[in-house]
Amino acid sequence: MKHHQVTYGSLLHERRRALHARIVQVLEGLSPHRLAEQVDRLAHHAFRGAVWDKALAYGQQAGARAAVRSAYREAVGYFEQALVVLAQLPECHDTLKQAIDVRCELRNALLTLGEQARIFDYLREAEALAEQLGDDQRRGRVTGYLCIYFSNMGEHDRAITAGQRALALATSSGAFDDQIVAQTALGIAYNDVGAFRQALDFFQRVRALLTGEQRSAHFGQVAPPAVTSRGRAATCLAELGDFAEGRELGADAVRLAEAMGQPYTLATTLMFVGVLYRRQGDIAKAIPVLERGLALSQSANIPRVFPLTASILSATYALAGRMAEALPLLDQTLERIATGSRMLFHALVLTELSEALLLVGRVEEASTRAGQLLELSRTHTGRGYQAHACRLLGEVAMRRDPLDVDQAAGHYCQALVLAEELGMRPLQAHCHLGLGTLYAATGEREQSRSALATAVAMYRAMAMTFWLPQTEAALVQVTAR
Repeated sequence: MKHHQVTYGSLLHERRRALHARIVQVLEGLSPHRLAEQVDRLAHHAFRGAVWDKALAYGQQAGARAAVRSAYREAVGYFEQALVVLAQLPECHDTLKQAIDVRCELRNALLTLGEQARIFDYLREAEALAEQLGDDQRRGRVTGYLCIYFSNMGEHDRAITAGQRALALATSSGAFDDQIVAQTALGIAYNDVGAFRQALDFFQRVRALLTGEQRSAHFGQVAPPAVTSRGRAATCLAELGDFAEGRELGADAVRLAEAMGQPYTLATTLMFVGVLYRRQGDIAKAIPVLERGLALSQSANIPRVFPLTASILSATYALAGRMAEALPLLDQTLERIATGSRMLFHALVLTELSEALLLVGRVEEASTRAGQLLELSRTHTGRGYQAHACRLLGEVAMRRDPLDVDQAAGHYCQALVLAEELGMRPLQAHCHLGLGTLYAATGEREQSRSALATAVAMYRAMAMTFWLPQTEAALVQVTAR
C-alpha cells in the first residue's frame, strides 16, 4: 500500500487525471450492466479525472444511493461534490436546472442531520437560480421547502406565506408533485402554529390525492407525503382529542413506513404515533412504540430524531412511575440540548421535558424549561405551545412550597382560554383538573366540584382513562365534605 501511494504521488497531475479518466472507461466497459453497483467508484474517478459530465451524473447517483441507505453525511459529500463539478461546466439552461436540483437533494440530506443554517443557504441559492431561469415549477418546489424550513424554525407567518405561494406556483405550472409538496408543507405550517383543523384539511387533501403506488412515492421529500400526512395528522388529532381517528391514521402511517424500509421515515413516524399515545395516556402502547423509535434513531444514526423521541419517552416513563428509566434518559436529553441552539420540534421537546421534570419532582428545572417554552411561543412558536406552557407553569406553581395560588390560577386560566380557542380538549381537561385541585386546596368547594366534574366528563369522552381514577377520587372527596 505504501509503495502504491508513493508511486501515485509521483505521477504528474495531468497523468494522474488521465489515469482516473481511463479507470472510468475501464469500469464502464467491464460491466456496463452493473454500473449502479460501481457508482461510488465511478463518481470518485470521474471527479479525479475531470470527466465533468460523468462526474456530475455519477455523483448525483452516488448521493441518492447513500441517502436511500440512510448514509446522510456521505450523501451530503457527494451532492456538494456535484456542486463543485457544476462550477466547472458551462452555465446553460440545463446546468442551472441541475444546480437547483442538487441543492434540493442537499436540503433533504441535511434535514435528517438537523443542519438548518446550511439548508437555508442552499435553498436561497436554489431560489435565486429558479428566479434567474424563470422556472415556475422549480420555484414552487423550492418555495415549498422554504415553507417547511420556516415552520421548523418557528417563523410561522413566513412559513404560511411561502406555502401559499408554493401552492399557487405549483397549481399554475400544473406540477402534481409540487402541489403535493406544497399542500404537505402548508399542513405542517398550520399544525405548528396551532391551527389544527386547517392543518388536517391539507393533510386530508394529500391523502385523497395519493393512491396506490403513489403512497410510497417521495415527491422529492425525505419522507413520503403519504406517510407524513398521516403521522402529522395523528398529532393534530391528539391535540384535539380525536384519539380514535388519530390511532387509525397513526397505525396506517406505521404500516406504510415499515413497508418502505427507510429508517428515517419509520423513526419519525413512530415518534408522531408515540406523541398521540402519550397525550391519551395509553402508557402500554406509548412505551414500546417510543422505545422502538429511539433504538432506531440510534442504530441508524439519525441525530435529529433522538431528542424528540427521548423527551417524549422520558415523560412517559415518569408518568408510568418508572423513574429508574426516566431519570437517565431525561438527563441524557437535557445534555443533548444544553447548547441552547434551536432544533427541529424544539417546542415539543421543551413541552415533554418540562412535563418529565415535573413528574420526577425537579420543579425548578421544570419551571425554567416551561418558561423557555412560553418565551419561545411568544416569538417563534404558535399558540398551541403557548397553551401548553401556561398549563405547565400552572403545575409548577401548584408544586411550590408554599402553594402560589395566584400564579397557579392565572396560568391555568390563561391556558384554558387558549385551549378552548384552539379546540385542544385534552389540554382543557388537564386545566380543569388543575383548577379543581387548586380550588379544593383553597377551600372553594363549589368551584372545585364544577371543575373536577368537567374534567371527569372530558376524560371519559376522550377515553383518557389514565387520569380518570385520580380525578374521580378528587371529585368524590370534595363532594363529600
